[in-house]
Amino acid sequence: MFLKVSLNFVQFISKNQRAIHVSTVMPKKQSKKANEAVSAEKKPLGPISLDKAGNIAIKVLAKPGSKINAVTDISEEGVGIQINAPPVDGEANTELIKYLSSILNIRKSDIQLDKGSRSRQKTIIVSQSKTQSVETVTEKLKSEIQS
Repeated sequence: MFLKVSLNFVQFISKNQRAIHVSTVMPKKQSKKANEAVSAEKKPLGPISLDKAGNIAIKVLAKPGSKINAVTDISEEGVGIQINAPPVDGEANTELIKYLSSILNIRKSDIQLDKGSRSRQKTIIVSQSKTQSVETVTEKLKSEIQS
């Protein structure tokens, strides 16, 4: 028995000269437009987006040690928030969660720190809620900037 290989199939030939064809089918490549559509769909359009589980993810640029708690700006990098607590022993993180829960009118237990416990760039997860959506969270944060 020997193996004969060609571009489209692999052929096994035995002593009896019987050929068994095993075709190999390669997956078709996606067009560039399809790839762009998929990547645009996955890319969040701002600092506030939905994660895989359907929770709301907020990218925060924390500024601890400020005089007051305030939302300073919303940009592509994240939501700038001043925190009235020092960045020591997680005090600023707990104050950030308390402040966000007061802005969004939800329980503190519905908000958790996902990434950045020791960094100024943080990701906050807001648990699934029927009353909260990306648009309502964005509007509440924007209204906090103006006040």
